[in-house]
Amino acid sequence: MKKNIAIIMGGYSSEYGISIKSGNVVHKYLDREQYNSYRIVVTKEKWVYLDDSDQEFPVNKSDFSIQPAAEKITFDCVFNAIHGTPGEDGLLQAYFELLGIPQTSCNHYQSALTFNKRDLLSTLKPYGVQCATSFYLNKGQTIDKDAIVDKVGLPCFVKANRAGSSYGVSKVYQKEELENALTAAFKEDSEVIIESFLDGTEVSVGVITYNSEITVLPITEIISENDFFDYEAKYMGKSQEITPARLSEIQETKVRDLAEFIYRTLDLKGYTRSEFIFIGDIPHLLEVNTTPGLTEESLLPQQAKTAGISLEELFASAIEEALR
Repeated sequence: MKKNIAIIMGGYSSEYGISIKSGNVVHKYLDREQYNSYRIVVTKEKWVYLDDSDQEFPVNKSDFSIQPAAEKITFDCVFNAIHGTPGEDGLLQAYFELLGIPQTSCNHYQSALTFNKRDLLSTLKPYGVQCATSFYLNKGQTIDKDAIVDKVGLPCFVKANRAGSSYGVSKVYQKEELENALTAAFKEDSEVIIESFLDGTEVSVGVITYNSEITVLPITEIISENDFFDYEAKYMGKSQEITPARLSEIQETKVRDLAEFIYRTLDLKGYTRSEFIFIGDIPHLLEVNTTPGLTEESLLPQQAKTAGISLEELFASAIEEALR
């Protein structure tokens, strides 16, 4: 009997549009011989099921069901394609856990931890994971520009602490630029992380559970045409993404081992994509994404394709792992 799969997409953050694209790709490639696929769009205003003609039907939040016709439809599994809140920060994971509905991404605690860059890096530092020097700032606190520059140096990166797709990220060259960069970051989140500039090769490493095995996918090297790997570079073709990355054998071994170590140590599941910058042969962690982009052009699907895994296989595996 075919399983009913809810593909949740949208969300409450600036990543709404990217999430819609990811969710529609999952809907397109999900095997109709195995699964009934339902697109569920989540916004602050409403949760709705979209049929193939884009007609909307409300979602009953008490049990996460829909009733587009006479018969009520419940779901065997939720495929999470929401980037940002509430799909990447643990809120929906906790909701589905309470309802007893399997879902494809990390559990609620791991999602909340990895989405918070400051907490993630603080958790991993005792394990010897290298990262940039950082300075933390919350909205409303006094901004001491001299203290910031003294700690992280220039240039530096100002980032919204809980955001993705490079929203709220600025590269700052002069102390006078900090105020505008912080204003942009605080539009995305009430917490900011300011990091020292790491000058080295940037790579992205996908780690997934595939056919019940933790699998490190081929590594992608990122070369941005812009000043850094910003929104334009990620989504508007302003970068080169080279898979497999042009790394030495020792670099490849170290970053593969580190990405898998992080996945196992934090007890992650489903899809993850971790970003690193090499200083010499040492990978420095930038962040971990637990609901990475899933369009045909996104990094994780590129990596899976290089590994010989089709989108149909990639998506089906995530569902089967969740159902187990």
